[in-house]
Amino acid sequence: MIVLGIDPGLSLTGWGVLEAFSRDKINPVRYGCIKTTPSVSLMQRLQNINAELQSIIDKYKPEAVAIEELFFLKAAKSVTAVGQARGAIILTVSLNKIPLFEYNPKRVKIALTGYGSADKHQMQHIVKTFLRLKEIPKPDDAADALAIAVCHVNTMSWNNTSTIVKS
Repeated sequence: MIVLGIDPGLSLTGWGVLEAFSRDKINPVRYGCIKTTPSVSLMQRLQNINAELQSIIDKYKPEAVAIEELFFLKAAKSVTAVGQARGAIILTVSLNKIPLFEYNPKRVKIALTGYGSADKHQMQHIVKTFLRLKEIPKPDDAADALAIAVCHVNTMSWNNTSTIVKS
C-alpha cells in the first residue's frame, strides 16, 4: 500500500510517501516540502499547494493519505493559516477520491515512540531509524509528514492476506 503523509502549513507543507507491505516492512519512497511565498496572494498560495499536491498524487498514486489534525494551542494566526492550507489539501485529496485519515500530534508520537511527550528531535531520530534513512529528513516538515504516514501504517488494520481494511 502506498501512503502519503502530510504535515500541513501555508508556508511549508511537508509530505512523505511510504510503501507499506506490513507494519514491519515499510519503505520510504520520497519526501519533501511544498513551499509557498508569503509575498503572493493567499489564493495563489493555496492554488500552488493544490497544484503541487496534485503532481505528487499523480506521480505516486497513494492509496491512503494521512494528515495531521489542527493543534489548537498554537497562535490563532498560525491556526488560521494552517486551516486554510488543510482545506486546500483536503479538497485535493477528496477530488482524487483517496481515503483520508487524520491524526493528532500526540497520537503520532505514541504510534512512533510509545508515549505522547516525545520532543521534535526524538521524533526525527525515530523516523530516520525506523525508515533506515542515512540522515534525518529536512526540513522538519518533511520528517513530520513521514511520521504521520508511519503512524497511519502502524494504526491501521491488516487482515491475513495483507490487504488494508479501514479500522
